[in-house]
Amino acid sequence: MTGLLLVSHSLSLAEGVRDLAAQMGGQGLSIEVAAGAAGGGLGTDGGRVKEALEKLLEDVEEAVVLMDLGSAYLSAETALELLDPEKRERVFLADAPFVEGAVMAAVVAGTGQGAAAVKKAAEEARNLPKIPKD
Repeated sequence: MTGLLLVSHSLSLAEGVRDLAAQMGGQGLSIEVAAGAAGGGLGTDGGRVKEALEKLLEDVEEAVVLMDLGSAYLSAETALELLDPEKRERVFLADAPFVEGAVMAAVVAGTGQGAAAVKKAAEEARNLPKIPKD
């Protein structure tokens, strides 16, 4: 099974996205959060991301990571550098919109598909219109 990691500068944002994605993805989906800075402020931390990835990888075969902003990507990259190579090979970073990407990733992960398909669905969410074209 493929799990998701949501990396955000805001704990409340990440928890809200996790709740939405979990409801859309169905039962049994593993979604972890690595969000906020020490002391409860805004920010991201590579060490926290690494810890969340290690926890997630105990329960799933592969993980797809979604990030809210560019510096969250930097924290995710730092976390990957700190992981054992065996674990690193099981982690995929998605260049996707945070909310829509997480929902689409959860839906596909909930069907039991692998990380490549989950990452692709998350990234394709960028092209989904919210308003129908005339």
